Amino acid sequence: MITFLDGKLVNALPTHATVDVGGVGYEVFIPLSSYDKLPPVGQPIRILTHLAVREDAHVLYGFMTPAERDLFRLLVNNVSGIGPKLALAVLSGMSVTSFKAAVVNSDVAAISKISGLGKKTSERIVLELKDKVGVAAAWEAASAVHAPTPEQQQANEAVLALIALGYKQIDAHKAVHDLQQKGEGKSAEELVKLVLKKMAAGR
Repeated sequence: MITFLDGKLVNALPTHATVDVGGVGYEVFIPLSSYDKLPPVGQPIRILTHLAVREDAHVLYGFMTPAERDLFRLLVNNVSGIGPKLALAVLSGMSVTSFKAAVVNSDVAAISKISGLGKKTSERIVLELKDKVGVAAAWEAASAVHAPTPEQQQANEAVLALIALGYKQIDAHKAVHDLQQKGEGKSAEELVKLVLKKMAAGR
């Protein structure tokens, strides 16, 4: 099992990155949450990995935090019908803390807004993860301590609203993240309005 890569970031896209480890280039599929945390291209990087072995390929998935990889593995190993692709979509659509809070609170509506997940799959996620009593109890305790910041909550609401309006998850996430980095838009409503204005202006 390859558990992490220590090397240099060669290139990065919102869906995957290439890491040079001793002259060997590893392609790693990543969620948007990890893309936001990548160093600039050309800089050293340590990325945590999960190796998925299929009949036709060995695929590496990469994460910048242990919490992201833990949630990815929990979804892939414990929820029927969820493979690596959908697990990445979950991490791309919600922060780990927001997702855990949604499961603890049985908030199927919030989870089903994630691109690629329908209501039935979201219900299954809540049911099968809440069945893991230890996990749910630990999440409940942690969600009180590590509740998403108001900024994270507003960003998450804005991204989900933009997805509902038909924007691609990657575009919505990037646009909202860019606005928050510049300190523009505080509430989810303001963020959505600013994104729509910029999209309409073609910027």
